[in-house]
Amino acid sequence: MILHIPHASLRIPDYGHYLLPPEEVDAEALYLADLYTDELFLPAQGDAVIQADFSRVYCDVERFDDDALEPMSIFGMGATYVRCDDGRTLRNLTPTARDAIMQNGYYPHHERLTTTVNAEILRTGEARIVDCHSYPDPPLRCSQYQGDAQFDFNIGTDSFHTPLSWVEASVAFFEERGFRLGIDEPYAGSIVPMKHYQKYARVKSIMLEINRTLYLDTSYGRGPRFHEIQGIVADFLSMIRVIR
Repeated sequence: MILHIPHASLRIPDYGHYLLPPEEVDAEALYLADLYTDELFLPAQGDAVIQADFSRVYCDVERFDDDALEPMSIFGMGATYVRCDDGRTLRNLTPTARDAIMQNGYYPHHERLTTTVNAEILRTGEARIVDCHSYPDPPLRCSQYQGDAQFDFNIGTDSFHTPLSWVEASVAFFEERGFRLGIDEPYAGSIVPMKHYQKYARVKSIMLEINRTLYLDTSYGRGPRFHEIQGIVADFLSMIRVIR
């Protein structure tokens, strides 16, 4: 299985184009990060991990590379953020500067993901991707979802790449444990390399989002239920590894 972890890092490789002081850039990175998802989603032997080693405030590998295709670009939060969640101007990027970020961060990340998926298909005949995320409650200001449903976990699906058996098993899994599960709510979809997207059903993908109130404390530290949630995620991953 492939664990895709895009938003755990706080690292800003270059502060050169930011209009805010470094400490404010770091604060936005902390605010937007899916903190500790690299600890909550633990690989088993044989799993591959594709993790961005830079903050989404520097480059968001979950966005489309073309802003014309990316819905979040209207908020200034496409692949290369130019605004904060509260609307403040974050940085000023020339086309040349944006291209350098994409060449250094975005495209190498996606090349690693595509190569790993190809290798899994050759090795096992299929590739199973879990897109590993967390989300704040209440929603970010820029979020397309502004509802008040209090979901504990959220799975994101794709009609072509997420088997119905995975969705049904996920519903039963969280229901048995007493958690409320959102299906494509608050967040929808799951990552698939563009080379395979809507083309190869052997590439299967599901996103798991964890409500941050379950595992974080109010100071962005690991909360009292951290290890409990870590264990639940481990059980979920074990299920996805074997389900047909």
